[in-house]
Amino acid sequence: MQNIDFKAVSIYDVLKQRDLIKQIPFEDEFREMVKKEKTKVYLGIDPTADSIHIGHFIPLMMMSYFQKCGHTPIILIGGGTAFIGDPSGKTDMRKMLSKEDISKNVDNIIKQVSKFISFEGENPAIIVNNGDWILDLNYMDFIRTYGIHFNVNRMLDAECFKQRMEKGLTFFELNYMLMQSYDFLHLFEEYGCKVQIGGDDQWSNMLAGVDLIRKIHKNGSFCVTCPLLLNSEGKKMGKTVSGALWLDANKTSPYEFYQYWRNIADSEVYDVLRMLTYLPMTEVKRLSSLKDEKINEAKEIAAFEITKLIHGEDEAKKAQESAKALFNGSGSLDNMPTVQLDSENISILDAIILTKIAPSKGQARTLILQGRYSFK
Repeated sequence: MQNIDFKAVSIYDVLKQRDLIKQIPFEDEFREMVKKEKTKVYLGIDPTADSIHIGHFIPLMMMSYFQKCGHTPIILIGGGTAFIGDPSGKTDMRKMLSKEDISKNVDNIIKQVSKFISFEGENPAIIVNNGDWILDLNYMDFIRTYGIHFNVNRMLDAECFKQRMEKGLTFFELNYMLMQSYDFLHLFEEYGCKVQIGGDDQWSNMLAGVDLIRKIHKNGSFCVTCPLLLNSEGKKMGKTVSGALWLDANKTSPYEFYQYWRNIADSEVYDVLRMLTYLPMTEVKRLSSLKDEKINEAKEIAAFEITKLIHGEDEAKKAQESAKALFNGSGSLDNMPTVQLDSENISILDAIILTKIAPSKGQARTLILQGRYSFK
């Protein structure tokens, strides 16, 4: 991708080439708008954890392409909406966080986002925190002014609420869609931001923001969702044996991160390369077309490129060397994660838990029965 003059091409064409657009309203209008002008584009991230995970990866890649094409990214940290928590895709209500936890999470997330987008140069990214305008809102004024634009029947039919409806959606959570829509309206009015991007599971929330702006201002606003990263079984990728695949090296080591991508299924190679690397599409198609044992070359390249993006080239090389030493008999084991066990009489199940290969004895037994680990 380094040879492409991004400023000379349309972001629409770039995203379409890599098939990064899942849903978009007013598509023809959007395509013409981005050809004629450079706008501000926002991505919202709620600081509900002290690290972002692989689910944020594709929207951040999409944002990086917007910036390369001359548009200005706005990263909205949900310091206000985190007090509610997005109910999308959840069967249970999210845990409520303290102000101190949210503040700490915000600092960590900003550091991770900077790996994808630049805060310097011609169109530097902007960081905003919606706590600055949401937390001091007068609720009665807010509902009176903006609540009239939301149809409750339509809201309850939204995909993002369906799983929560099974156990009971609270009015507290129902407010999330209004708050996220208000975020878009605020950025539209204060910064001239016309586009919101996010994962396809955010479609209903994002579309509500577009509708709100168009009802109030009769002007162009757009949202673009990207595909979710799914495995060959149609389930979300990004789960390791010990939990989510985090971008924080303290939560998911660079070696474990590398190995996750090295072990993807053959059928997943194309999607991983086109969505999570900057490799040219000609190279993506070449690598993903390899057959039998040769497809391992593509997986190694995918693992190295993605680990390099998140953890830097040095850590990617260390992870690659450790993997080669362990599985091919070459390379170095110096950077292989190790755990010191104090007792020689420890059981296999306890050893798996202490080394954090699995979080429970039940999952450890499952791994052994599945043949993932064998002990002699």
